[in-house]
Amino acid sequence: MSDRSFTSLRTLTTRVRRQHPTPDRPRADQPSAAHATDRQAEGRESLVDSAVYVDGDRVASPRTLADTYGALREHPDAFAWVGLYRPDQHELGSLADELDLHSLAVEDAIVAHQRPKLERYDDTLFVVLRAARYLDDVEEVEFGEVHVFVGPDFVVTLRHSEAPDLSAVRRRLESNPDLLRLGPEAVLYAVLDRVVDGYLPVVAGLANDIDEIETEVFSGDPRVSRRIYELTREVIEFQRAAAPLARVLRSLAGGFTKYRIDDELQRYLRDVEDHLTQVTEQIDGFRQLLRDIMTVNATLVAQKQNEEMKALTEASLDQNEEVKRISAWAAILFAPTLIGTVYGMNFDQMPELHWRLGYPFALLLMGCVSVGLWAVFRRRRWI
Repeated sequence: MSDRSFTSLRTLTTRVRRQHPTPDRPRADQPSAAHATDRQAEGRESLVDSAVYVDGDRVASPRTLADTYGALREHPDAFAWVGLYRPDQHELGSLADELDLHSLAVEDAIVAHQRPKLERYDDTLFVVLRAARYLDDVEEVEFGEVHVFVGPDFVVTLRHSEAPDLSAVRRRLESNPDLLRLGPEAVLYAVLDRVVDGYLPVVAGLANDIDEIETEVFSGDPRVSRRIYELTREVIEFQRAAAPLARVLRSLAGGFTKYRIDDELQRYLRDVEDHLTQVTEQIDGFRQLLRDIMTVNATLVAQKQNEEMKALTEASLDQNEEVKRISAWAAILFAPTLIGTVYGMNFDQMPELHWRLGYPFALLLMGCVSVGLWAVFRRRRWI
């Protein structure tokens, strides 16, 4: 049996199951009254938008998941796009039962905080994407997460953050019926394109931040080291969000032939891959540039510290010279002071006290001692 025949058979089986639900199992799309009351009390509205499309046109806009399932049964050739914002476990359980989603994919969608990846469960794709947007007011990068389930006749998008804005994606597709006519894969392409296009303002913002950091580094701003570290972490996180997406696109490209993806859609996906390649190359350049800036900043900081140490050393040497001069003059003045103090004690029994030349001798002794000390200190360059 060919792949397309297998897919068609599975799609038919799925629709038959929806039309004739198993009677002995409670319908998951009928939430209990207590659950509805709890959600109303919390003020949460996880179902952002739901639509059923036939041949590229919206034919129904259900208000609940149950209405979506019913509208999908009424239009055998349609596919549904359900947009959810932080759904709870009950809603995901309803989707899993109705759309036959794999339990592992549902578990990942509930837990969130996943890295970008693509998993294929029979004829259902589960794709995890990490969106990013640059916040100008705080000069930071905010990261979001969106999960996409793609089946033969449905697309389910689950956002766990404000970004990306999938309402803009829906408006774009609905204004282009030829693209929407290509089916659920066209929705996946549009979401991928939106996520990758959202990377471009982030790249521009990071480039501007790096330019500012380069100026701060050479201006001697002491806070620049912290900013370099924080920006490096943002770039690494950005790389973790964007780089794995290349594997997702390669995996999709690997199934082009097997799943007979439309040629026009293949070109669109290759265009997304080209844009992503440009983004990842710029991110790699940012990391290398930030490493160089960190090295330059460390060198400048070390150079500044050396200059400060040199200035302190020179100041200490100058201070030592001053201390030497003061000590030398203190020693020179100390000798005559000592002699004068001794002879000023007015004792009767003192050497040369009654000698007529005793007073001139004392003065001469003071002078000789002072001159001798001055000569010694002068020779040692203390004065």
